[in-house]
Amino acid sequence: SFLAYMAPVVGIVLGFDAISSERSQGTLNHLASQPIYRDTVILAKFAAGSTVILMLSVSLGLMMSGLGLMTIGVPPEAEEIARALVYVAYSAIYMALWLAIAMFFSVLCRHAATSALISIAAWIYMTLFATMVAGVVANVIYPVSGIMGYENLLKNYALSMNLNRLSPYYLYIEAISTILNPNVRALMIPTETAYSGAIAGYLSLDQSLMLIWPHLTTMAAATLLMFGIGYVKFMRQEIRA
Repeated sequence: SFLAYMAPVVGIVLGFDAISSERSQGTLNHLASQPIYRDTVILAKFAAGSTVILMLSVSLGLMMSGLGLMTIGVPPEAEEIARALVYVAYSAIYMALWLAIAMFFSVLCRHAATSALISIAAWIYMTLFATMVAGVVANVIYPVSGIMGYENLLKNYALSMNLNRLSPYYLYIEAISTILNPNVRALMIPTETAYSGAIAGYLSLDQSLMLIWPHLTTMAAATLLMFGIGYVKFMRQEIRA
């Protein structure tokens, strides 16, 4: 939960002034005048930020694993190590998404302060207010009070869930809760038919990955999409001396 709230700050700090600070300080003109391809500038900045994020995720994962081993004294099994690696990889993708978002606003805005404010506003909305907005929209479309309240209950929950999943914060929370807790067997309201004949027990790693695979692909695709939009915008901008 702490990483879900604070990990975006890492991506925002690394990306909010990637291009805008170069433009405001006049150094972007010097970079563009060098015998290098123009797209190398933005590609190198994103690659450098992603490398820092990956190193940070791996370092924190190793530190917490060592602390847990010292505290508990029980070595983890192979599946538990694999779950921890998936957690570290997904955390890196989550931070890389916010890096791509911050870089997009950095390309869009001329000043680093404006880029930072917009990125922080997006972070605050996604982490604090997106869930409330999704609940309000679901209650308006499928009210759960009155005569039709009971019939709309499942539709209300499904719509609220789908709207929440538009937020990277909610996708991260849902995926990490599933991968770190083998007791989680479903991400929607389980029906009696779904539990019919099911054997009680923990889910294996491959079964947990099947549940969160859409989350992983969506997060990776959103990262590439945001960086791609910023890349195209940067390539079409005019750089004046």
